[in-house]
Amino acid sequence: MAAAVAVLVPTAQAAPADDIRINEVVSTGSVNDSIELFNKGAAAVDISGWVLKDDNNSSKFTVPTGTTLGPGAVRAFDVSASFGLGSGDKARLYLPGGSTLVDSFTWTSHSAPSWSRCPDGTGAFGQSALTLGALNSCGGGGAGPQAWPGGSSVATADGSNVFGSDLSGLYEEGSVMWGAQNSGKLWRLVRDGSGGWQPDTANGWTSGKTLRFPGGSGAPDSEAVTLTGAGAAGGAYVASERNGDASGTSRLSVLRYDVNTGTGTTLTATKEWNLTAGLPAVGSNAGFEAITWIPDATLTAAGFKDESTGTAYDPSHFGAHTGGVFFVGVEGTGSVYGYVLEDGGTATRVATISSGMAGVMELQWEPQAARLWLVCDDTCSGQHRTMKIGTNGTFAAAAVYNRPAGMANLNNEGFTLAAADECVAGSMPVYWADDSNTSGHAIRKGTITC
Repeated sequence: MAAAVAVLVPTAQAAPADDIRINEVVSTGSVNDSIELFNKGAAAVDISGWVLKDDNNSSKFTVPTGTTLGPGAVRAFDVSASFGLGSGDKARLYLPGGSTLVDSFTWTSHSAPSWSRCPDGTGAFGQSALTLGALNSCGGGGAGPQAWPGGSSVATADGSNVFGSDLSGLYEEGSVMWGAQNSGKLWRLVRDGSGGWQPDTANGWTSGKTLRFPGGSGAPDSEAVTLTGAGAAGGAYVASERNGDASGTSRLSVLRYDVNTGTGTTLTATKEWNLTAGLPAVGSNAGFEAITWIPDATLTAAGFKDESTGTAYDPSHFGAHTGGVFFVGVEGTGSVYGYVLEDGGTATRVATISSGMAGVMELQWEPQAARLWLVCDDTCSGQHRTMKIGTNGTFAAAAVYNRPAGMANLNNEGFTLAAADECVAGSMPVYWADDSNTSGHAIRKGTITC
């Protein structure tokens, strides 16, 4: 059994209940009956236990424990298992207990496809495009999603049926790409000479390497991978949501693997930071889906605020660590959490960020633009969000982008950007990993503006 990890978690803050508003309602069409909430305030609000109802008091949906909405964030809830939304109905939001009404919306005809507030959280409802899990498509210069900031075309970037299903996280390191697969496997990929990627055939990497927890046991449900400033020489860091040998139990861990030595086909973690105890409870298949690393120097230069102290982030307050902060995304809460993972085993949470999306499936830090990419899968139509550190020292939404027009609504759980030196004529490659291996391909290539 792995040694216990000391996890330091900041105290939650309260905020006005009336900052939370019903923002979008879907009562018919291609998705289940859903109600979206929006935080129009300036502080995060814990909405655990809040209640949603239609026009009938006999049925209700209760917001799961551990659900927090940050300022300017949205979260959509599928209420179809609790009640149905009719062509003439209403959506009502209550505080825990279901007796104190916070907000409501009444309609006399089905959504086509969506009843949405414009502007988000404060405007009137009107029939609009479906944007569950993201800001509403308000038009007229509003804050809705923008077109993809690059080319509209997307091409496959792997051979046919090389990986199968479950390829999730990606991380490009120059001439090497690392890929995490849910089945407890890590891939080392090299360029195939045609603009795509193929498995490295050296040192036991041909079919990927099987991952184990410290001590050599278990099967991590490896969802994402990242490197630190030391590159692969400093180890690969994998985010895992559970042990496949005990798949009904959450185990939200970051695992470090030595990937630069050895020719075997199995990798045993040299370190585990089990963060489960310090995070909201989620289903065993709704945990860590994303991980990225941001250097200390970048964070301090931007005035990043450490939520564990309420003051500017100071790396010297911590013991020996990787020289940066790891940010992990949780599918079940749609939230991102920042941790300093000390070499000695202590983990301190320094940030809690609401993504504003239904789920966070990938995170990538883009150093040349100083922005954090948050990626959702087909749950929210493949939307991407970028965030930057604002003047108050916290991450705030910078933009919301639709997926490229030439890409279907795929189950993309991985996303990575090329390095700045790959920028040619103002454009550089980006890659997605399709967990469903649609049409026999798991990796696709597109572009963004440098």
